[in-house]
Amino acid sequence: MAMFNSSTEKASVSENPSVNILGAGTKIEGDIVTNGDIRIDGTLTGSINVKGKLVVGASGSIEGEIICQNADISGTVKGKIGVAELLSLKASAKLTCDIITNKIAVEPGATFSGSCSMGGVIKDIKGAQQQEKSKVNEKTA
Repeated sequence: MAMFNSSTEKASVSENPSVNILGAGTKIEGDIVTNGDIRIDGTLTGSINVKGKLVVGASGSIEGEIICQNADISGTVKGKIGVAELLSLKASAKLTCDIITNKIAVEPGATFSGSCSMGGVIKDIKGAQQQEKSKVNEKTA
């Protein structure tokens, strides 16, 4: 006797994007890709591509490249950030990176070192990212 209908489970999983959490004290070295939202309270060394919202908690730390729709950052980020919509820097945020975003909100107390391009500059983050990768491949080939 089956308790679950596997076809119903598969349909619900594909329709509802997941919410992922990287807990405090957890360290990951590598790349993360998700179609849902993600919260980082631990440490990530590598790139992260989020189709939804990225939240970096006060204890969270990312060193690498970030591509996402929206981001709320309270922790530490070093590298590059590409946000298609809104980047929100909370009071405890500490960034050393280059930012490309459509809109940015910065609370008093947040620190940022690097460049910031915003507004009409960001039409297609993925297109720009692919062009950069193809240039790198041409140089190394």
